[in-house]
Amino acid sequence: MGLESVGDLALNVILSGLGPKDTAKVACLSKRFKAAASEECLWSKFCSDDLDLASPLDPLGNPAPSFKAAYQIWREAFGMYPWPLVKRVKRCWDRLKNWLAENFPEAKATLRKGASEADIQQLEKSLKVKLPVPTRILYRFCDGQECQTDDFESIGSMGLIGGYSFCGHLVNVYLIPLSHIIMETKEIRRHLDFPSRDKYVVVASSSTYSEKFFFLNCTNGQLYVGTKNLLSDGEMIPCVPNALIALGHGCNSDQQQDGMLLWLEEHGRRLHNGIIRLRDEENLKFINLFPEEPPLCSIAVTNGVKIRASSVFIPELADPESDTEKYLFAYSIRMSLLPEGCVINGMTFSSCQLQRRHWIIHANNVVVSVVSGEAVIGMYPLLHPGQNEFFYQSCTHLPASPGSVRGSFTFVPGRLADPKGSPFEVVVAEFPLQRPDYIF
Repeated sequence: MGLESVGDLALNVILSGLGPKDTAKVACLSKRFKAAASEECLWSKFCSDDLDLASPLDPLGNPAPSFKAAYQIWREAFGMYPWPLVKRVKRCWDRLKNWLAENFPEAKATLRKGASEADIQQLEKSLKVKLPVPTRILYRFCDGQECQTDDFESIGSMGLIGGYSFCGHLVNVYLIPLSHIIMETKEIRRHLDFPSRDKYVVVASSSTYSEKFFFLNCTNGQLYVGTKNLLSDGEMIPCVPNALIALGHGCNSDQQQDGMLLWLEEHGRRLHNGIIRLRDEENLKFINLFPEEPPLCSIAVTNGVKIRASSVFIPELADPESDTEKYLFAYSIRMSLLPEGCVINGMTFSSCQLQRRHWIIHANNVVVSVVSGEAVIGMYPLLHPGQNEFFYQSCTHLPASPGSVRGSFTFVPGRLADPKGSPFEVVVAEFPLQRPDYIF
């Protein structure tokens, strides 16, 4: 039985299984096949499968006349790149944009439309580099953020990568548009003094007064972040595992992946899985890089007091050449009182107040510091059921990684000025201090 005798419904099923490329070939065989291969429902499926499009839109988000036209526009716009890699980059950006739309629309509004090939070529000409293919495609979809401002409270907290705050050190990282990459890279190259500096371009930085720079090595595809010694020694740390980077002649062009793509994919995974979340602190929203879920965040409940604790590696203040302060970790402690209140030996109290803290800090399973003292950052938080978490951040240096922190808080039921019982210990479960595979 030939295809000409196949019914329309069966023919549609066959074509949908062939895919866009072979469907276009079948359309050349006869008028009937051409009509069947032009069905809008067929191209709607292809757009959904390849591009996750629910309506016919071009790469800039403008309406297209039909799903078939939309698919053709997409293929023509990215015809110079491996199509599977284009689809992968689109999935990466879709995941990030969908999370922002649901959780942080103010930051989504700062994302720029995709750059043109001419924009990318201008950057390459100005900086005398050749961007890796995955990064080129990433910028074709989104040309960074409009986040560079002196008014941090109005827009500077909206960096896509996010940040942290501790001990007066405030960081919030955004993706830099191509035009700013040119300016910032030229400026920082003047201050860097090492032979291969011309291979690097600045792709992300902090929008705050605390400096933090991310550099893409256009030759090997790795993404780096500057350390404390960046300007003096040009010292940088790789941000993704070297073994995962695949560029050039040694890999299938469809399977290329550079540090920038791997980094953004991992960031999207962490956001989507709730490992990192949005923090709304005194009406200032930002993506908080302190982990919120185990195993990177420890959780313990003692007598109704819940303590969550996690840490972040701070690369911009790390000193890899130091024997004693090689790594710096910031840690975040969140404490709250469960709805049933403070329960001790069957008795319930409506409040409790922190009195003391006790920390034991390890590096490579060796105790490097024991800290005991009153209060936390000079405060004695009073906890009530149903209140928002009290949280604070601090930091510690380590001579080696991995490390960990465990300890306890001493609380009194009631208030310090009016105790309703004896002091009791609240456990802080061990949490890791570890240089991660992916650095943000």
